[in-house]
This record gives sequence, C-alpha cells and structure tokens, in this order.
Amino acid sequence: MASLTLVHLLLAASILTPTFGRLCTSPSQLRGNTYDYIVVGAGTAGNVIAARLAESGHNDILVLEAGVSNEGVLASQVPLMAPTLTPSTPNLPSICYDAHASGSLADTPYDWNYTVVPQTHLNGRTFPFSRGRILGGSSSVNYMVHHYGSSEDYDRLARITGDSGWAWKNMRPYIDRHERFVPPADGHDTTGQYIPSLHSTRGILPKSLPGFSHAIDSRVIATTQELSAEFPFSPDTGGGNVLGLGWAQSSIGGGTRSSSATTYLNSVINRRNVDVLVNAQVTKLVHTGKIGGKPSFRGVQFASGPQAPTTNAFARKEVILCAGSFGTPQILQLSGIGDRTELTSKSITTIVNNPSVGKNMSDHVLLPNNWLVRGTESLDNLLRDPVAFGAALDQWQASKTGPLANGIPNHLGFFRLPNNSSIFATTPDPASGPKASHWELLVSNFWVNPSLPRPDTGSYLTLTVALISPTSRGTLKLASNNPFQAPLIDPNFLATDFDRYTMRESVRAIKRFTGANAWSDYIIGPVGALAAQTDEGIDAYVRSVSSTIFHPVGTASISPRNAAWGCGGPRVKVEGCGGREDR
Repeated sequence: MASLTLVHLLLAASILTPTFGRLCTSPSQLRGNTYDYIVVGAGTAGNVIAARLAESGHNDILVLEAGVSNEGVLASQVPLMAPTLTPSTPNLPSICYDAHASGSLADTPYDWNYTVVPQTHLNGRTFPFSRGRILGGSSSVNYMVHHYGSSEDYDRLARITGDSGWAWKNMRPYIDRHERFVPPADGHDTTGQYIPSLHSTRGILPKSLPGFSHAIDSRVIATTQELSAEFPFSPDTGGGNVLGLGWAQSSIGGGTRSSSATTYLNSVINRRNVDVLVNAQVTKLVHTGKIGGKPSFRGVQFASGPQAPTTNAFARKEVILCAGSFGTPQILQLSGIGDRTELTSKSITTIVNNPSVGKNMSDHVLLPNNWLVRGTESLDNLLRDPVAFGAALDQWQASKTGPLANGIPNHLGFFRLPNNSSIFATTPDPASGPKASHWELLVSNFWVNPSLPRPDTGSYLTLTVALISPTSRGTLKLASNNPFQAPLIDPNFLATDFDRYTMRESVRAIKRFTGANAWSDYIIGPVGALAAQTDEGIDAYVRSVSSTIFHPVGTASISPRNAAWGCGGPRVKVEGCGGREDR
C-alpha cells in the first residue's frame, strides 16, 4: 500500500552530460502503469529522491516531469546564460535567446511562466515568478549560487518539529554526501577563498568558487578590510556560519552548470528500474480507498496538456510529491486535500480538510541596486555586443572557460541588523539565531535588474540585496479546478514593519559599502531613485523596484507530530492520509 510524501529539499547537482536510457516521451513507452514509487517532479528534489530510491536496485520507480528534457539546451549548460531561461527583460545579445524570448518578460519553454498577483505593498505591481519546467527543475534554470544557510536554521527546524534529525550536525553527513568541491574553471589558486575542511570532495554535486576574475574583486576585498566592523570578510559562508562577505560558491563544475538532472538523475537513468517521462503534468492524485480509516492516494493522473488524454499510474509503496512550493500544494488542492471552504468554491470535493495547504508562503525579496561606474572594467559591453559575446561563447564551447563559465556574483555576504535597531523595540528578532542573517548582499560587475533592460551605453556595478528573514507570509491558491490554469501566487511581499525596515536599512548599508575608499575612483553615482536619502524616499524606491529572488517555501510545511497545523509531520507524510504505517 502507498502513502504520500512531501519533499522540499534544496539540493542541486553536477556537470556530466546526461545519456538517457529510459527517458520516455509518451506513456506508451512506459513498462507498465504500476511501480513501487512514483516521484512527481524531476526537479531539484525529485531527482535526488529518485536516485536514492533507485540505487539499491530493489525499487521500481517512475519519475514524472511536466516539462521538457534538458538535453541540448545550451543556456542550461552555459552559466552566464542563465537569465535567458526564465521570463525577464532581455539583458543579453539577441543571439542568446531562442525565438520565444524576443520581447520583454517573454515566456520561455523551460519555465512555468508564473506571475504573482498584484502586490499591495509593491505599488500593486505584478511580475514573473520563475520556476523551472525542465528536467532538473529550478536547478536547471537558477543562477547557481549554492549555499546551505545558517546552521541555526536547521537547529530551529529540529526544535519546531521535535525531530533532531533536522539539526545541523545530523544534516551535515548528507551535505557531505551531496557536494563535491572542484577547482574553479580558470584553475586559479583558491587559498584563502574558502575553508577546505568545511567541504566534501566525495559527493555527487560539483560546486566551485568563481571561475572568472573581475577587476572589482580586489575592491570588494579592500572594502571588507576598510569597513571590517560592518562588512567583515568571511573565509567561507558555505559551512553553516554565514555572517560576513566572502567568495561565492556555485553549482558549477568545469565551467558548466550543475543541476539535479546532470547528476542525480543521470546517475540512475540507465538503470532498468527507473522510468522518466517528460511532458507529463500531474493533474491530481488518485484516491484509492482507505487505509487504517484514512483516505489513501496511491495513484496519479497525468496528461501532456489540457486537450490531451489523461493517464493513470499507481504505486505499490508511495507517491512522493516533489513538485515544488507551487506545484505540490496545487496538486494537493486539486486532489481534494486542502481548505474545505476554498476547495468548495472551486467545485472540488474535499477528501482531507487541511487549511494549512497553500498557506504560510515565505520568500526572499530581491532588490537590485545599480551604480554607474567609470571605465570598461564591467562586463556590460560584452553583454550588449553580439560580436564580443559570440567570441566569449566560442571560448566557452572550446575550453569551458572565460566570462560565460562564471555565475552572476563573485562575492556575496550575509548580514544582521544592529542589535540596538529600533525595530526590535516592537518586533522580536525573526532570525533563527544570533549567527543567522537578516539580509544578503550579492556583488555583480555588470547591470543586473530583472525588470529593467540594460542601458544602451555605460558600465555598471550592481549590489543586489535580499531579505533573508522575512516575516511576511503569503499564499498559493487555486484559480480554478483546471489543473492547467496557473495558481494564484501571492507572496504578500513587505507586508510587515520588520520587512520594510530591513529593506530600507539594507539600502543604507550598501550605500555605506560603496562609500569606501576602494570605490572612490570607480563609482560615478547611483542610478535613478537609488539616490534617495529619506526614509520615505528609500521606501518608495524599494516599493518600485523590488521583486523576488525565487526562493518560495512553506506552502506545504512540516510540523511537529500530531500538530493542529502544517501539511506533514517531521517525516513529511501528508497529514490525514493513510499509508503503509497505518496498516
């Protein structure tokens, strides 16, 4: 008998070119309609789960992916071409884009092409919310920064769930099994840029330090020395101690993107016990009766599109939902698992009444901040000149080196508000502990702004900030009972005083950062409303530019065992559903 499992892991993967064996494009190619396990979603988490289940050879596994294969998708291999995979304002030469991406904020075949509902606290704006719809999921389309967060985040999760297995010390062995630290693409000496003892070289995911040096790198490091009290240098932000500014670590190996498709899935795809079916969107879970008096869902229904016929498949053991923070709650609700009032309004019969499904959404607010700079040290000319970009692409294809072998930032850091900040007089500190951060800084040597096109002339520095400990909570709701209609995504950004205060103070902090002597002969001035000085002016600027850094969590949250809230207990079994343990 089967049970239903939620998985929200944040693991990505490697560089090997996949050689698919049982990659199917039609249900008729499957070996049957019954497997031991059905994994819904061949994304960041789903491929990890499928690989772990398959490695013993004793389990028969079906992996269903709504999107396309990642084979032959050049932009999913070349790190700096990542922005072309998802809806955004085109900021690279036209040769980087498929025909689908010729216009502003164009949809792409590799993304779900979601948009958020109008955001009340962001001037009513709406904007894209990227989610990968391709083998590897968002690990195939993201910007590849690969960090694990603060150790205190894990320890808080262990406290909340009452399960010590989630604690940092107990998760570390799995991180070691996951990551494989490799030399950067340019082979430079990495002494002092990370702490080798904090990392593994035995895992499946190649990750590396920046593989292309920028002229501003030395300015960044000099700033950490001059302003060490506020922006201390971190020798390694990827080992659980995140505070400070250091060198970025990315899911890039040998100058090529690492994704869960190129590693975890690739490691088992040729096994006879694994079938992977693309273009298979799960429309609902199939209710197959009761186990232990509880509804059981040991089947799935899927189709390739709204006009295509549906197919059912069944699991002897478990159906495992790895459809992400949007897909998982959407599928649960379409299956009759969710808030009874909301389901009834969409003419869906409630099988398991759980008001927590689709609630508690949390995300990191993104704010790109641009400065006009002197000279030609930035990559802006390369990124707007088709000839120069073509030469860089030729270099990448020949040797997997050069500027395109690199990610978006060479440096990033995590910071806290001062302990005496006025906001703490009215708001408890939402961070998981004193060593966890409130906001993040990413440094890029070119124009980065998902909403605004790169200016035709000029060179730019971008300091992107992200809200890391948000207190605003949003929702994921069904727009209708049509599984092919996008859900209503409402992150409810900047709904709280703490979130607005932190974004305002982060803007002030990065202005102090650029006031260091290291930038005096380089920066000309801020672009647009970034020049604002008053609280009101900065708040208006933040509202006009902020969007998302694409890190949604919480919509199918885990909770303590037998809690009155949450979608699953610490073992991520869906509450109210019967499974093998109920027999």
